[in-house]
Amino acid sequence: MDVLEAIALNPNYHDVLTILKGFRNGIVYGTRIRFPHALVMAFLFKSGSLSDKFRYIFRATKQHAKNLGTFAVIYKTAMFIQKKLNGGKSADIHTFFAGLLGGYFVFGENNAINQQIVLYIFARVAIALAKVPVKRKIIEAPRHTYPIFAALSWGMVMYLFQRDEDTLQPSLRASMQYIYRDSDSWNSLRTLIWHNK
Repeated sequence: MDVLEAIALNPNYHDVLTILKGFRNGIVYGTRIRFPHALVMAFLFKSGSLSDKFRYIFRATKQHAKNLGTFAVIYKTAMFIQKKLNGGKSADIHTFFAGLLGGYFVFGENNAINQQIVLYIFARVAIALAKVPVKRKIIEAPRHTYPIFAALSWGMVMYLFQRDEDTLQPSLRASMQYIYRDSDSWNSLRTLIWHNK
């Protein structure tokens, strides 16, 4: 066994090495998620030269991967410090404060990549929070909640699109424009069936 292998398997270094592995996993996962998404978006919706599209793909992938890796480092470091300050014991609330810190410093900048990630997280958290009272047997599992959730979501977005569309995220607004408003007009059979305009 070489020196690096000995360090990696030494329990004394475990907490510190989890920070390194968290960074690595954040980079890998961010790349896996963003690269195919950016590739598809670049070639379907971006204009510009081939090199512009590849620059966009690289920048988007790099930012997503870097943000997830950096968040993992901040989160795991904050967990490590809180554990040390708490006499070597972890507490559930530590996860909240570590996530708060990482969320603020990594995802606090309002840009397209961070918005997508934060909105993804927010939606999953909202659904999970709705499930917690059922899991803890505080309330009975309501029946037919998903259809109501779907109906309210679609009703609200269509209302906002009609009344205050500038408040909607630009890509959502563009897709809704394409589906719901651009379909209101055509000037030939070609623009009715084959081409939008």
